[in-house]
Amino acid sequence: MAVTTKGAALKPLDVMQDAPVIPVIVLDDVAQAVPLARALVEGGIRMLEVTLRTPAALRCIEAIAREVPGAVAGAGTVRSAEDARAAAQAGARFAVSPGYTSAIGAACRDAGLPLLPGVSTGSEILLAQQDGLNEVKFFPAVPAGGTAMLKAFAGPFPDVRFCPTGGITAANAKEFLGLSNVVCVGGSWLTPADAVKSGDWGRITQLAREATKLR
Repeated sequence: MAVTTKGAALKPLDVMQDAPVIPVIVLDDVAQAVPLARALVEGGIRMLEVTLRTPAALRCIEAIAREVPGAVAGAGTVRSAEDARAAAQAGARFAVSPGYTSAIGAACRDAGLPLLPGVSTGSEILLAQQDGLNEVKFFPAVPAGGTAMLKAFAGPFPDVRFCPTGGITAANAKEFLGLSNVVCVGGSWLTPADAVKSGDWGRITQLAREATKLR
């Protein structure tokens, strides 16, 4: 499902279905945010998870939301209700968390942010489902059991859809995407640190184009 209308309400599945890969982005410099986002959008990737791992992250989300209408800026590494509220104020349109608490879920609902909560066990999936969340991030995907674990989850959780993140690369992404309960994957290989640092936006556009062909 293509999502292009700025400000339109999104659901978690909209975020997951837009492309095979959601890039996991770490930015230290606000000046890199807009050209990076434009490079990814040019390559066909619009759902951009900017992780809240640096002091510049919220300003990067704000810049992308303001200056790159083709992009849908989201916030990753959302670890608290405060993070969720700050992300929404900065212009984020979705949130991704490394784990899940009901406080995070409530804050995202109140802020109108579709949330992909991080889970790695059956108990965590049940907690997310208890709050109405059936689309989740399987994290850290490879260390937590990889495709074997996702196949095991398919039995007791046939209604859950996953975005595996953590250890996903261009080399193993297809294996994950081939599973019936996987909608997309998250990965950092679309935005290599050396390419971002040097401003090699053409390389990032090419990586994005290749990623759109993975499914």
